[in-house]
Amino acid sequence: MKASKALSGISRRDLFRLSGQFGLSSVVLGAGALTGAVTLPSLAKAAESTYDKRFSKEPKHTLKLGASGFNARNLLIERAGVLEFARDLEERTEGEIRVEFIGDNQICGQLSCVEKTQLGVVDMYAASTQNSAGGAPYLNVLDYAYMFPSRASQYHFLYSPESQRILREPLEKRHGLKFLFSHCELRGIQLGQSFADKPTVTKLEELFGTKNRVTGTQLGRIAMQQLNLNPVPVAWEETLDGLKQGLIDGAETWASAVAYANMAPVVSQSVDLKFFCGTEHTSMSAKVFDAMEPHLQDAIMESAYLAQVHVQAANEAALVKTVGFSDPQLPGTIFAENNVRPAFLADDQVKMAEEMCSPEFNPEPWAQWRERINGWAGGIDTYQEIYDVARQIPKDMLPENVEPRRWWRSA
Repeated sequence: MKASKALSGISRRDLFRLSGQFGLSSVVLGAGALTGAVTLPSLAKAAESTYDKRFSKEPKHTLKLGASGFNARNLLIERAGVLEFARDLEERTEGEIRVEFIGDNQICGQLSCVEKTQLGVVDMYAASTQNSAGGAPYLNVLDYAYMFPSRASQYHFLYSPESQRILREPLEKRHGLKFLFSHCELRGIQLGQSFADKPTVTKLEELFGTKNRVTGTQLGRIAMQQLNLNPVPVAWEETLDGLKQGLIDGAETWASAVAYANMAPVVSQSVDLKFFCGTEHTSMSAKVFDAMEPHLQDAIMESAYLAQVHVQAANEAALVKTVGFSDPQLPGTIFAENNVRPAFLADDQVKMAEEMCSPEFNPEPWAQWRERINGWAGGIDTYQEIYDVARQIPKDMLPENVEPRRWWRSA
């Protein structure tokens, strides 16, 4: 049975009942540790066992983790590592830190989690860097078009000690956020029902003139404008209906987001444009981190490292085995069951897109934002620095083969 279906036999009412008995975090963490088909008795047993372990001693610190729309079901589709991080941190600190996992948009959503963390409503959050860029504009630094040639290059950068200087330290200084770990995918165009009866897209020009939903990133909007993809801001609640009715042609996001956010029934083709980052990250309040005892700070970093290594392997497997973002496509995957066709463009088409919209070939549209971000980073050329780190590994390296490193230690 697919991991994404493991909880499909449990009703929302039963989940709420168990949450009332053992707490949402214990249910979610217990569910995340189960494999295969999950029954109500097995989930109840896992939740009780997790609860007993977590509450065997009084914690020194209880950290609220606002996990936007994530829950135990969809974290088995897009492997963002949030549950693994929380579980490992509690175990590693032997209960000195307890993590209260609050998902399903109950305390914050994709756009608001960053602000709720800055305000101290939650201590940690999980959301995409692109949606979080509204509250923490420095996160736009990841979104220059075609700065990353592959998912492997994204992981390589996050593991690199250079990411401290270029990404993490300016983010902490400017926005009070400690970037812990992230999943890595590259964004494409997810075409709706207006493309259901059309052949699978093979040429970039077939996308020209289409109208596409854009997320909160300013730099993503620049890339889409240069590619003639007509970016339109559409509320998430209206996106699915817009794709279904043909009011918009597509939406820019990444493959596993289509699967976990229940977009697959209204998406017909997933076009792998690879044009900028799709990074579902977890950050925490730097103020909260700095107030921790040194051994607990070490534990947080080690658990973040474990989560990063987990995500690197698990999400790559899930893209093929759970999502169905492959050619050929495995039967029983979410894309296969919803007739979503992956459209992998030839290298010359991706190169054409890169030459149309990247700062490397078309610097003018990026100049203002590039200067602004560089100023926030203390005057370094952020695009060029990340571009160079991203090309320290071969372009065709498999993402799962990138060597993990503890980025906070100088190499």
